[in-house]
Amino acid sequence: MHRTLPKALCLLAVSCALGQMWPTEALAQIAALGATSTANEREQEYDQLARDVEALERELGIIKRVVKLVTPAVVHIEASPVRGSGQRSDLQEAGSGVIVKINNKPFVLTNRHVIKHSSAPYIRVQFADGNVTRPNQVWSDPQTDVAVLRLPDNDLLAARLGNSSNLDIGEQVLAVGSPFGLSQSVTRGIISAKGRYNLDLGDGDVRLQNFLQTDAAINPGNSGGPLINLRGEVVGINTAIASNSGGNEGIGFSIPINAVVRIAKDLTTVGHVNRGFLGVTLDSLFDDRRARALGLPGLSGTRVKSVEAGSPADRARLKPDDVILMFDGIRVSDMDHLISLVGLTEIGRKIPLIVYRDRRAIELDVKIGDAPEEDSGS
Repeated sequence: MHRTLPKALCLLAVSCALGQMWPTEALAQIAALGATSTANEREQEYDQLARDVEALERELGIIKRVVKLVTPAVVHIEASPVRGSGQRSDLQEAGSGVIVKINNKPFVLTNRHVIKHSSAPYIRVQFADGNVTRPNQVWSDPQTDVAVLRLPDNDLLAARLGNSSNLDIGEQVLAVGSPFGLSQSVTRGIISAKGRYNLDLGDGDVRLQNFLQTDAAINPGNSGGPLINLRGEVVGINTAIASNSGGNEGIGFSIPINAVVRIAKDLTTVGHVNRGFLGVTLDSLFDDRRARALGLPGLSGTRVKSVEAGSPADRARLKPDDVILMFDGIRVSDMDHLISLVGLTEIGRKIPLIVYRDRRAIELDVKIGDAPEEDSGS
């Protein structure tokens, strides 16, 4: 590309070639021309920056719209622990929650650890507009850390539920809640991983784990708040962080909303959670040596020791010494992983399995049953 030099600069070039000296006034004019040129270039850069920001704001505008849609359904929760005598303690647990509709009725979803030491009269729920109420009924499930609150008002604005099974690693998400008591705080990140389990969570009650991992900032007080996709749908309930400092270090965990809703439906309709059931006894000593003895190249999946007669596993033709490698498209890491996956699965759902048998992989379908009350979920 050719550029035309300013006339004064052309004259300067000619003059220099002829060995002429320029007076001070001429040099000043040339300096002014250079400054004008620089100023014009800066204006052009500002104009280009404005155009680039305008394009970026169209993307950021989506986030603003999501926040505007969802935050009215996010609540701040304070729960005063109840002493053994029934007297309320001055200490309080604080967290977040989100209003959703279950069977066309509004409920607040949150974490059990936010309200587990309290009871309905001592739980304070504050809405986005500042109004305060108390639940008239509370349900919770220790094994998943899910809690559900029923509020007196049936005319509540609810967030839309998404499908956590459709989430991809790398998908953008927002975490909304009350970190350190700062209500209606919003942070942005991505889904970092799926299927996290074996996390050390407090008192160890949370046995059924299949968490989403996110780098959206989650801090104390975010517990129970929603994880939102860019469609404005709730895809998880924020539950825990991995942190050496007690604050956000970019590793947070959320319960997938599909599991939360299934648990909430059971709690609010029958008062307890129906666990998924396969009907197998698993080999707790399955290790690399035993895996190689069965023909596997290394430790993978979990080995079936026995199959209960008439169980879903029996009807699916699972056999002792089968190694369950995949469950519903998810690679099975070990016995505890499979127990969590089965226990969190909807009763009656048909699940594809990949099983290692007689030194080859085969495909089976199993219809998940309802676990006996004393069963662990496998």
